Amino acid sequence: MSTHHDTASPLYSRTFPALGTLALHPLVARRDAGLLHSWFTHPKAVFWMRQDATLQEVREEYEALDAGEEYQALLGLHDGAPAFLVERYDPALVELKGLYAAEPGDIGMHFLTAPSDTPAAGFTRAVIRMVMEYLFSDPAVRRVVVEPDVRNTAVHVLNETVGFVPSHVIRKPEKEALLSFCGRADFQAASGGVA
Repeated sequence: MSTHHDTASPLYSRTFPALGTLALHPLVARRDAGLLHSWFTHPKAVFWMRQDATLQEVREEYEALDAGEEYQALLGLHDGAPAFLVERYDPALVELKGLYAAEPGDIGMHFLTAPSDTPAAGFTRAVIRMVMEYLFSDPAVRRVVVEPDVRNTAVHVLNETVGFVPSHVIRKPEKEALLSFCGRADFQAASGGVA
């Protein structure tokens, strides 16, 4: 596994005693599309709905996202090796535009951990906690908004561990989604006061 990503300083990093260091770097579509394609087409990523995507489609999608202001894609490294994808977006402009009552300070979030034959216990929970810390490290962010597929029960449980409160089901063009919110105080309460 290549570790060429860890030369630049990360946007955010956190070391977990039992797991090692997680770090966020800007995704580079041209460099990282092959990696993302292998993750998206893995059965574990079925809820990302890109099982049939071609490498070219993945590259073009992330180049287009990179060109806009509404989205930011980040590559997550675990001890220097690519291990997860994070997307932060403006839910009032993309993904949820017109589908909910947006408030100032809202930020949308998606994340995907890479498929692994030897998943580390607690890894996904550490990733989502670190991602939430990163999002709330921006003082302008007041609330994180997620819209996972209603059938993705594993992620609903995971979201609740960091303070997400389910609101209601919304219909998006590609899925029925469970709209959920996590305010700064919700995350602090779920994380034992660390945010």
